[in-house]
Amino acid sequence: MAIKSDRWIRRMSKEHDMINPFSEKQVSSGVISYGLSSYGYDLRVADEFKIFTNVNSTIVDPKNFDERSFVTIHSDVAIVPPNSFALARSVEYFKIPRDVLTICVGKSTYARCGIIVNVTPFEPEWEGFVTLEISNTTPLPAKIYANEGLCQILFFQSDEMCETSYADRKGKYNKQQGIVLPTISKAP
Repeated sequence: MAIKSDRWIRRMSKEHDMINPFSEKQVSSGVISYGLSSYGYDLRVADEFKIFTNVNSTIVDPKNFDERSFVTIHSDVAIVPPNSFALARSVEYFKIPRDVLTICVGKSTYARCGIIVNVTPFEPEWEGFVTLEISNTTPLPAKIYANEGLCQILFFQSDEMCETSYADRKGKYNKQQGIVLPTISKAP
């Protein structure tokens, strides 16, 4: 398995619509950078955020998630409370090839402010807008800027195709369109 370069990412995005919209170069003037980098792609966070709240005293349960755990906002800036958490989605829509797996890492600008971004790998043949998990580890409120870079995606290509892809398994988060909350598959 090898990490892929900017040339490969550019070609796959142009020929196979792997990233849409696609920024062919790193955009950094006056914003937290986004777009194509040497060995990855810095995705942007959209302007819809779900910020955790304890107003309803609900319990976070991945098997039975209560949507009242969040306050939804649409804004150019989201304020994540101290020691709290928010969900968002990417501006870009991804279509991952069958022989590729991605890993997401946070951007240093946010990491230096105590903001941690957690995104699970994009599995082979997964597609959709990315649900982004944003943690504020500081004792202070933290700003997240919509339509600017939030994290970097690294692409790893295998030397062989996987036997069963995310699409083959009919993965529950495939082709997601917005911020998708946790869910479990129903028993047959």
